[in-house]
Amino acid sequence: MMRAAVLFSGGKDSVYATYIAQQQHFDIVGTITIIPSVSDSYMFHVPNARFASTISSAMGVPNVTAEVPSEQDELRVLSQAIGSSGVDAVITGAIASDYQMFRINFVCEELGVKVFSPLWHKDQEMLLREIVGAGFDVRMVGVAADGLDESWLGRMIDSRTIDDLVALRRKRRINVSGEGGEFETIVLDGPDFRRRLEMASSSVNWAGSSGTLGIHALSAVDKV
Repeated sequence: MMRAAVLFSGGKDSVYATYIAQQQHFDIVGTITIIPSVSDSYMFHVPNARFASTISSAMGVPNVTAEVPSEQDELRVLSQAIGSSGVDAVITGAIASDYQMFRINFVCEELGVKVFSPLWHKDQEMLLREIVGAGFDVRMVGVAADGLDESWLGRMIDSRTIDDLVALRRKRRINVSGEGGEFETIVLDGPDFRRRLEMASSSVNWAGSSGTLGIHALSAVDKV
């Protein structure tokens, strides 16, 4: 069994990639979270990334979180985190970002570590429906696209939400899975979670045409 670590933000893509890797019999020894120094990083998820360790813990997987001192240090910090994990493979939730995939592959090739990206180039609508169908509780915590207003923050992604996103794709040409930065997510529960999470406290931060749901606290609750 191949020992693997997941590049993990706590958003839908990294959480679902973890789930798929578990089904593929990878030995997931931990998750790695990189917190960027800038709010518009092309490499790493930003909104509520500091709760990634809480989400990973709810899944029963240990987490290592590393902060990047400056944007120029992103690959160095990523390389150090992967290198110190002692794994044979890295799991990513990348869907369509060539920028992200090229850099992850570059770092892992230098380290002699394999890369497994189970969501790569999947149909985005189909992927969202798979995630919902598998039983994940996904909430929107950041929006930045025409048609996505303040009312979307905190919204659960379910079949109706996906239908609304598909309709917006026709009108606004957005990426249904948010791969173009249209929205960011957090996952509160799923079939591989040992405990589910609840937002104990949050607040909306809105500026012009974009905003985030700032989570102040998450609480873990036993699953019935």
